[in-house]
Formats: sequence, structure tokens, C-alpha cells
Amino acid sequence: MAVTTKQKLPNTTTSNAIKFPRTQYLGSKEKLVQWIFENSPKGIETFFDAFSGTSVLGYYFKTKGARIISNDFLKFNYHIAKALIENNTVILTDSDLALLFEKNNNAGTLIEEVFTDVFFEREQANFLDNFRANVSLLDNTYKQSLALTIMNRALTRKILLGHFAHTSAIRYSKDAARVKRNPSIAKPIKTLFLDLLADYNNAVFDNKKNHAVFCEDTTTLVKTLENVDVAYFDPPYCGCHPDYQAFYHFLETFVEYWQDKQFRHGTKAYFPKKDSGFTQKAEIKPSFEKLFENSQHIPHWLISYNSKSYPNKDVMIEMIEKHKKVKTFEYEYQNHYGGKGSRKGTKEYLFYCYD
Repeated sequence: MAVTTKQKLPNTTTSNAIKFPRTQYLGSKEKLVQWIFENSPKGIETFFDAFSGTSVLGYYFKTKGARIISNDFLKFNYHIAKALIENNTVILTDSDLALLFEKNNNAGTLIEEVFTDVFFEREQANFLDNFRANVSLLDNTYKQSLALTIMNRALTRKILLGHFAHTSAIRYSKDAARVKRNPSIAKPIKTLFLDLLADYNNAVFDNKKNHAVFCEDTTTLVKTLENVDVAYFDPPYCGCHPDYQAFYHFLETFVEYWQDKQFRHGTKAYFPKKDSGFTQKAEIKPSFEKLFENSQHIPHWLISYNSKSYPNKDVMIEMIEKHKKVKTFEYEYQNHYGGKGSRKGTKEYLFYCYD
């Protein structure tokens, strides 16, 4: 029989010098990492962060000494994990910055051609084209991922609301009242990048483990993994802004620098989109069933879920119990935080699944 335990969030203050840079991402578990860790199995050696997103949870387990295997099907999220999970020692130096910001006569024009007057004025769009070309000139893949990660975070600071599902960014950046509340939206992108640099460089650390990062379909990948103690599943919550590509399409376009996509509607979102299997109601249950079937060899699962999600909690427990025993931890949001799934009164669930 499934057991449900209601809880409050623990105090998340920490004396650790190592700190993950602050996130601004729908669905981020930034405020939940310690709560999840405290309700996890003890003595974890290898932790699989299967839908890594911002990598805040994988990073937290890295600080606790675990080996991390990280995966996300979106490339811009992959780069976060590459920069801060797999990377143990590499940071960006002054010479790297000089290279990133120098004029590149071979830079492309994708951002300028597609996104001028959508999210950026022409000068800033041109700057992004130039920066993206120079990232490829860095002599180390971790430096490349770190540069892209910092830039993508700068871009979510530049765009009011932190996402790209609206076309009001330029107008907002000229609104004195909005700028007074949030000066970042009026700053040059280069300035925002430099403001963030130290936080990201300081977040790079070595826990003496060799980590692995993937950009693949989790349901396929998980079947190939061996010697994993815990798999953490945090797929999009259907019913709570599950389509991350709609909100962060520009970040994916920026890192992939698409040459074979169409750019549609006012926001110029790329098409066709990648298929996660966890966006449309019709695909959710079959996707979970396949994921659970392919993950049976992993002794523990942790699954983040939400009371606004489809299918509901009871159906999820029924599906889990075909493969594992399950305990449920839950707490109720007391304040609105970053999306439909974290409004006051909404419950966050953690399914603790075991053999």
C-alpha cells in the first residue's frame, strides 16, 4: 500500500562555499533540492538525473559526493550539465573572454535575420551571432559549454519574465517603470554575461568522480545504463506548462544554430520541434509505462510530480506499483513560485520507489 507523508520544506540555507548559480526556469527544483535529497536513499554512489533541466538537483548530489549521469533532450540544458556536472576544473579566463568578444568576420547571421525586432534590436542580435561563432573557436568543449550556459542565463535575464513565449521584450526594455523594477532588461547582453561570469566560474568544482552527460531520449538511454543506484525522473508536468520548447525555443536555436528549421509565428519558434513524449495528454501514460519498464533494473527511483499534473497522483501510483513499491512525500506551496505548478495551494509530490 502506498504511504503519503506531508512535509514542510527544510531550511535551504547552507554554509557550503560551492553554490549553484541562481536559476530562472519554469519547473526548476532550485527550492526543493534539499527536501528531495533528505527523502532520498542513503549512500548513493551513482545518481541518474534523467530529465536534468537546469541541473540543480544533479549538482546538489554532486556536492554530496555522488557520481552523476545527466541527460536532457534539449541541447541548451545539456550544455548546463556539461559545464557544471561533467566539468570538474575548467573555467573561462581573460583570454577566453577576449576571444569570445572579438569581431568574427565569418560569423553567421541567423539571429540577426530571424530575431531582430522580435527579442532584440539589430545591434544585440548581431552581437549574439558573433558570440556564437566565437564559442566554436574555444579550444575546450567544457569552455564552450560554460560560455553557452552563461550566455543563455544572461538572455533569460535580458528578456522580462525569463522566457521567449512572448514578443514584448523590446517594449518592456524601454518602459521606465519596468526597468526600475528590473534593470537587467535594459542592460547590454555583454554586460549581463560579465555580471554572471564569476558565479559560474566559482560553481565549477571537482568531487573526484567521473561524470557523464547525454543529450538523448531518456527512455532509450536508461535501458543501457549499469550500476545506477537512483534514477531521478522529473519530466514535464502535463497540465503545468509542459512544453519547454515553447518557452525556451530561442535558447535551443542559439546553441544549435539551426540551418534546417522553419521559424514560425510571432516568437519565431523553430519547427519541427523535438518530441519529448511528455507534452500531450494522449502520450503521457504510454510514455511513463515505457520509461518504468526500461528502468526496472535500477533499484530506486525518485519521481517529482505535481497535483496539477495529468494523470493524477493515484493513477501514477498504480502505474509505479506494477514495478516498484512506493512511498509518497508531499508538501504544499505557500507562495507562488515560477509557474502554474507552483501556485499557492498546489502540492508537490516526491514518489520514492524501491524494490
